[in-house]
Amino acid sequence: MIDHKFIGKEYPVHVYEIGREKMKEYALAIDNENPYYFDKDFGAKTTYGDNIAPPNFAAVYNLAGCADMFFDQELKLNFGMLVHGEQDFEFIKPVKPGDVITTTGKITDIAEKGNNDVIKFEARSVNQDGELMTIGRAAFVIRGGN
Repeated sequence: MIDHKFIGKEYPVHVYEIGREKMKEYALAIDNENPYYFDKDFGAKTTYGDNIAPPNFAAVYNLAGCADMFFDQELKLNFGMLVHGEQDFEFIKPVKPGDVITTTGKITDIAEKGNNDVIKFEARSVNQDGELMTIGRAAFVIRGGN
């Protein structure tokens, strides 16, 4: 059982600069050739004034703090029994090339479901102007308890 005293524990801040080429590589990797994601001329003509990142690109910058939680020596999570349970993102504003995204993350809940532990993580990402861009939430199940 994971000790409930860790609910609310915050992890180090992560900073990620959104690169145009990384956005393009990501879009192509997911086989999405939407011009919003990498056609610079098209992006300049949109209401955004530039390209925007594919929504799931948030997995690159927003949930980076999960790794800190995974390797937290206090938690002692059993990786052999850990399963990624669910993940969702709330998109507040589109992310564009050149944005410098700062993400903070914390454990928001720990629960027991039968013989399993469930740990929930939430990350909040803001841009260089302090504007909230993305909220990511993920749940991890540790089968058979920790």
